[in-house]
Amino acid sequence: MKTVTEAIESRKSIRSFLSNPVSNDLISDLLEKASFSPSGGNLQPWKIFIINDESMRSFLEFQKSWNEPEVPEYLIYPQKLKEPYRTSRYEMGELMYSSLGIDREDKASRANQMMKNFDFFNAPAGLFCFIDRQMNQPQWSDLGMFLQTFMLLAQEVDLDTCAQESWSLKHKMVSTYLGADEDLMLFCGMAIGYQNPDDPVNHFKTERRPLSDWAYFIKK
Repeated sequence: MKTVTEAIESRKSIRSFLSNPVSNDLISDLLEKASFSPSGGNLQPWKIFIINDESMRSFLEFQKSWNEPEVPEYLIYPQKLKEPYRTSRYEMGELMYSSLGIDREDKASRANQMMKNFDFFNAPAGLFCFIDRQMNQPQWSDLGMFLQTFMLLAQEVDLDTCAQESWSLKHKMVSTYLGADEDLMLFCGMAIGYQNPDDPVNHFKTERRPLSDWAYFIKK
């Protein structure tokens, strides 16, 4: 069994999955354990919808028939992203496309890779994470802690994931398919499955800025 440190170091966003099935029982077990994540006032503000196997195929078919225009409910990244965040995002994109041999000028191939988000990178299962519209920024941070806990628990059983805020771009379609209440706002989706070890997109690893860049030990 992996230690917490090993789970943290081995977790990464997987963008190509095998077709190997994931049981609903396993996903349920991980979700129940993840529910012990901290949340202010113990609100537990997450609402999770799971699609798997038949419902995954049904969802992807429904998506093909959807033709209503969508307006994002929130910005995934701030406009005019400043440093050092802009560089971090740029370097991550270059690492991914380089691993696939896609040139910077090859806009069509880059767009095609981005669209793979919307088939969950061929993962057999996925989840959608919603939050009640009444909630504020502190409760959004609770979602992050819950999702991180779930992803680390998945690593413990050698299951892979990819958190996908890109699904917020199709929030109306997702909510309609799921029958989600209008009071619920889609935060993100997540692909769940077993990574394809032969796909180069799963081989690159992002770096982290050094501790001295962002941690300040105050001495007074």
